[in-house]
Amino acid sequence: MSPGDFDITRNAAGRLVLTRASGEAFDNIVPARAFPVSAPTQGLSLFGEDGHELQWINNLDELPAASRALIEMELAQREFMPEIIRVNQVSSYATPSVWQVATNRGATELLLKAEDHIRRLTHTTLIITDGHGVSFLIRDIDSMDGHSRKLLDRFL
Repeated sequence: MSPGDFDITRNAAGRLVLTRASGEAFDNIVPARAFPVSAPTQGLSLFGEDGHELQWINNLDELPAASRALIEMELAQREFMPEIIRVNQVSSYATPSVWQVATNRGATELLLKAEDHIRRLTHTTLIITDGHGVSFLIRDIDSMDGHSRKLLDRFL
């Protein structure tokens, strides 16, 4: 099914609705990315209330602007993963430790309970899960400043 064979709208309750070209409509659909970090615009599923996939989207950029905007807004509400831009300070080089970081959503602190809460996705990409269950993304260690890299190296 191609992007022109369906439409995405919101119902009166603000939930997403998938309407196929045949007129068949599905309320309360939920979008989910297949690869949210490595390929955020490629491979997206739209799931129905029962958890079954209703629609596969190869590339989000292929959708009409209105449908794409609705899906992106829904994903932004569901996915919360601040990106760490700089590590300003750590309380200790042993865990648990409190980190003072700058993210794309502002300054914050996170509690690193154990070193294994830092997961390497690629050679330069990390996900850090803090003591409250919030995941933080470091997209590219190599592009960070020297101070941040030095602090991170002590935990990797």
